[in-house]
Amino acid sequence: MNASAPHAARRLTERVVIIGAGIVGCSLAEELTARGWRHVTVLEQGPLPSPGGSTSHAPGLVFRTNTSRTLTAYARYTVEKFSSLHVAGRSCFLPVGGLEVAATPARWRDLHRKAGLAAAWGVEGELVGPARCAELFPLLDPDTVLGGFHTPGDGLARAVLACQAQIREAERRGARFLERHTVTGIERAGGRVSGVVTDRGTFPADHVVSAAGFWGPVIGAMAGVDVPLLPLAHQYARTAPLARLAGEGAEDAEARRPLLRHQDHDLYYREHLDPDGGPGRIGIGTYAHRPLPVDPFTVPSFDEAPVMPSSLPFTEDDFAPSWAETRRVLPALAGSRVEEGFNGVFSFTPDGMPLLGESRTLRGFWLAEAVWVTHAAGAARAVAELMTDGRATVDPHECDPQRFEGAQRSPAYVRDRGERSFVEVYDIVHPLQPSGAARPLRTSPFYPRQQELGAFFLESGGWERPHWYEANAPLVPEQAGPLPERDAWSARYWSPIAAAEARATRERVALYDMTPLRRLEVTGPGSLDFLQRMTTNNLRKRPGSVTYTLLLDEAGGIRSDLTAARLGPDRWQLGANTPADLDWLARRAPEGVHIRDITSGTCCVGVWGPLARELVQPLTRDDFSHEGFGYFKAKECFIGHVPVTALRVSYVGELGWELYADADVGLRLWDTLWEAGAHLGVVAAGRSAFNSLRLEKGYRAWGADMTTEHTPEEAGLAFAVRPAKGEFVGRDALAARGAPQRRLVCLTLDDPAAMVMGGEPVHVDGTAAGYVTSAGYGYSVGRCVAYAWVPARAAVPGTSVAVEYFGEKVAATVAEEPLFDPEMARIRR
Repeated sequence: MNASAPHAARRLTERVVIIGAGIVGCSLAEELTARGWRHVTVLEQGPLPSPGGSTSHAPGLVFRTNTSRTLTAYARYTVEKFSSLHVAGRSCFLPVGGLEVAATPARWRDLHRKAGLAAAWGVEGELVGPARCAELFPLLDPDTVLGGFHTPGDGLARAVLACQAQIREAERRGARFLERHTVTGIERAGGRVSGVVTDRGTFPADHVVSAAGFWGPVIGAMAGVDVPLLPLAHQYARTAPLARLAGEGAEDAEARRPLLRHQDHDLYYREHLDPDGGPGRIGIGTYAHRPLPVDPFTVPSFDEAPVMPSSLPFTEDDFAPSWAETRRVLPALAGSRVEEGFNGVFSFTPDGMPLLGESRTLRGFWLAEAVWVTHAAGAARAVAELMTDGRATVDPHECDPQRFEGAQRSPAYVRDRGERSFVEVYDIVHPLQPSGAARPLRTSPFYPRQQELGAFFLESGGWERPHWYEANAPLVPEQAGPLPERDAWSARYWSPIAAAEARATRERVALYDMTPLRRLEVTGPGSLDFLQRMTTNNLRKRPGSVTYTLLLDEAGGIRSDLTAARLGPDRWQLGANTPADLDWLARRAPEGVHIRDITSGTCCVGVWGPLARELVQPLTRDDFSHEGFGYFKAKECFIGHVPVTALRVSYVGELGWELYADADVGLRLWDTLWEAGAHLGVVAAGRSAFNSLRLEKGYRAWGADMTTEHTPEEAGLAFAVRPAKGEFVGRDALAARGAPQRRLVCLTLDDPAAMVMGGEPVHVDGTAAGYVTSAGYGYSVGRCVAYAWVPARAAVPGTSVAVEYFGEKVAATVAEEPLFDPEMARIRR
């Protein structure tokens, strides 16, 4: 988007200090200066252009395809940008291609899934047999693999060279790069950053960006900002020279054959050819060893380190199993040896994703941390866009530094989950698979009863969330009905009990734990006017009203969706999504309007089903009839002995209420409802049934189905936008947009036995033209329901498309939505 005049003026006057001149810091300086920022200073404690951080030792492998669409986009941009950069005639990217091989049936199947992700995210690739694998990488024994996935556009990023090229460009535009400046402090004033103190002087700053790599927690501590990052050592070795690789090197060809990943044994390989034509070597990286955490506060400086700060002594015993496996799959190395190796330090977060964005606690302090070379340019572009325009081209919510809750920021949690992220780097990780570390952490007041009912828990945001209850297993024969047999992938973290719970919700009544739903309290004079400006729908309604609305950014992208309950003239409860929602609103709240997150101190039970009124009404003196308590209304009342805030809303498409209470009386609320519902056949139901029901009703999930990259009209949410109400954030941008070129649509799979999970490419007229966002089996409609982004021309109900699932094309049809109860009769009864 074009920057406004104030933005442009700011770039000419405001001072930016970037801490760290590794690949991220150099990329960011180039991106900022390309956008008109003129006062950019990059401070580096080591010598340039190779200061001794992770960039200096990184082997440079770039495999673009990732289960995260965001990281794939970052990697694609990194390849594009580095391919355009040259130093002394040498390209900063060498497109030798990538090859991932499968040694097990599970991995071979997963490579089919990865090929689908690549197609969905726009990465060229093909599945190849063992003979072709050996042709691409001749050292490989084809008898040790079942096949591979070849991506010709992947390759080697020459990180230090890319730093040089970007330093040159940024300096040409006025940036300064100062080596051997060790940061010793961050100055603050009035809740904002004001300067950076070094051993060679102080640098005033309006913005400070920590791009310090594994030193990020050290810089964060100076600023009083928590940086949930764990440095870990990762082994890399080189073989002795191999005669069969002689004569292949050249000045601009340090490798010719594809990068090789042998992920079943946590290994990767690349060539190191001799530019003078002598014997080349093979570089070997492994994640197969035990986690080796490093304390960033004890890492020596460049001058004190034996080699460089990021290079630790090689631990041969840790490498021994990987070397044995290497000689098995690459038999040409049987007579060779490991000539040199080191344990290189780099960064992991609790979920393995980067930390990109501004601190909530210190304005003007930005993080560009936990970024690998693979994603460096894309991540730097995202931070530069956020600093310049307040939004990024590729939605960065997965990388938001605020995504971790307070309970997820303890050093013990960061260490446990960081080590787990290291272990799982090359694992086949199911999209529902929870981490095995640091659990349980966050539990609702209902947790003891859930355990008694045999809840199967998965995890999200640190919360233990029941996905089904074993206590409902006896209902399967009568409630689940005939279900198609699932493939092994879709059957993981699933049970037919979910079908019984979904049908019990449709036919009787069920209790859902909605406690993890984020709740914000907004109070104070002017709160109505403030929320009217911040959201899209018309909130100017009487107290007791509930409104579904959206938060947009200035370009009209969907930042979040909210359920806004007006509980009093100047008091609101908002159902929100992430900590970023609180930050977005709090930054813009006028004096007198107060916003706080009340999630942890409260709880919520969803009571839904045709018998919901029969369950709740006897427990309260308030009128819960349709006439007395209409749809999208709110009341503060008592359920038994428990004071609650009741919202008549439904995310499952059935009559019912969300009942909110303080956490200390939560267990009493559950027990009251459970006992009162016994004669009605009440069940506890989990997230698996919940997701099925919401898909049948076409209810969107922010972060999965839509993000800042999408507008309300594209996402099918135009009904929540009221331009006539007056000014609100994003209104003008929406008015200036033309007709949508893409749409979020409902797909039903033609084969009732077929399943997809999300992330799969959607083929339109034989070409991958879209992707699935979320999917699940619709037990009421008898087939899998998938939401997907497709070109607008294909968004016509009845259009035939195909979804690629593990390499097979599954026929699907664009459907009218919602699939279930389009008249809304069940909710409004």
